[in-house]
Amino acid sequence: MVRVLFLLPLLLFVLLAAYFFAALRPSHDPQVLPSAMLEKPAPAFDLAELGTDRRLTLASLKGKPVVINFFASWCVPCRIEHPLLMRLAKENGVPIYGIAYKDKPDAASTLLGTYGDPYRQVGLDLEGRTGLNFGVYGVPETYVIDAGGIIRKRFVGPLTAEAADKELLPLLKRLGAS
Repeated sequence: MVRVLFLLPLLLFVLLAAYFFAALRPSHDPQVLPSAMLEKPAPAFDLAELGTDRRLTLASLKGKPVVINFFASWCVPCRIEHPLLMRLAKENGVPIYGIAYKDKPDAASTLLGTYGDPYRQVGLDLEGRTGLNFGVYGVPETYVIDAGGIIRKRFVGPLTAEAADKELLPLLKRLGAS
């Protein structure tokens, strides 16, 4: 028993060293957050549409590749990515659908009225259940969903021009987005 106590610090050191080796390896990107939803069907949702009596549903989006962007008026990084979303929608015709995550409808309307509205529709996820089902860590998060409703890509944090040009637009083209 005494021998085991002497070996315990060595065992802890080996475990700690293995953890740091894995976390600090050159191929490890700490910015990448894993998603269990990639290459799986997007979770079904049925949300009230901002400012109308219509609904935004996953079923209504099937049949064409789309981009779903979770955002909120209280989210500073969302405001940072907003001009890029406007450019993608206007210049590139990217089919972007917004989901106002845990936001007040009036605040979301004010944001879009002030900065412009890049979205074809905006659903209200008042309690955050849809975001939870998608695995949203925090806003903004952007998902590319193919015509069959499969999640093909996830962007965590504000979308950048580089990511849009090198990843998002080529992926949408491959998926046949118009």
